[in-house]
Amino acid sequence: MLIITTEDTEYYNEETSEFVSVKGRSVELEHSLVSLSKWESVWCKPFLGKDEKTKDQLIDYIRCMTITKNVPDEFYFTLSSNLIDTINKYIDHKMTATTFSEMHNAPRNSEVVTAELIYYWMISLSIPFECQKWHLNRLLTLIRVCSIKNAPGKKMPKNAILSRNAAINAARKQQLNTKG
Repeated sequence: MLIITTEDTEYYNEETSEFVSVKGRSVELEHSLVSLSKWESVWCKPFLGKDEKTKDQLIDYIRCMTITKNVPDEFYFTLSSNLIDTINKYIDHKMTATTFSEMHNAPRNSEVVTAELIYYWMISLSIPFECQKWHLNRLLTLIRVCSIKNAPGKKMPKNAILSRNAAINAARKQQLNTKG
């Protein structure tokens, strides 16, 4: 969870041609599957991926991340670029100590990841729905760990098995001082 705090401020509303005063406040945000799902239901496009988001889309995602109740819409228009940078760093933070060693020839999955796909992964891996409120990067790491642990072991090629067995046998012969 991220808590951001703003000061009392004013901004100019171009639609009403008036200055609007906005009281400062502290607001709790959570980058989660729930917020991702809310945003995608409004914008009807995947949030995760390479497409750049417009400022309106980014502000709306921050609105979807908001856990604090009764935050006025004006609050989101007063967010400074420093606060938005802080929020983006929080979204990008991995939130886990788990690391993965990447295989050099591992195929890259080009599947578009949406909230429904992540829910599918959760269901197929028996991950409880309480995890939908976790930081999204932590949830995706758990999904990846479950997938790796549930994957069948990779078979060794026959020649690798034969050479491994020959090396084991040679070591045993030498250790036991026998010819076979």
